[in-house]
Amino acid sequence: MAGEEQNATRPAGPGEGEDDRTLGGYFAVHTRPPAFEACDGFPYTVSIETERSPDLKAPVAGYLVFPRWAGTGLGIVGHVETPLLWRGASREAVVEQAEALSLHEVQHLLNEAVVRRTAGGENGEPA
Repeated sequence: MAGEEQNATRPAGPGEGEDDRTLGGYFAVHTRPPAFEACDGFPYTVSIETERSPDLKAPVAGYLVFPRWAGTGLGIVGHVETPLLWRGASREAVVEQAEALSLHEVQHLLNEAVVRRTAGGENGEPA
């Protein structure tokens, strides 16, 4: 049982002990973005994006971009994105909020963006 004791005291490596049911946990465990099939039948991945905001109390805003992959998986052929979803004092604070999303919530946001694009909004932005 010496091996068990040694493993119990070993520091966790990257992604170990993380829960991959959240966006941040998935990134940590798998070291890649999660993939989704949207309501349009196409494959997408997701990235967390930030930009400057004019709000002095929350100068950073964040949103999700969903690159759409070719059916062969050999290239990106488009994308959709969410509206601004988070605001914070720093990029790290906004990314932390995004990483707390469950993968189920991310899937829902992807499908909403696809529906907005289909309804005439550009890149998933509201029409």
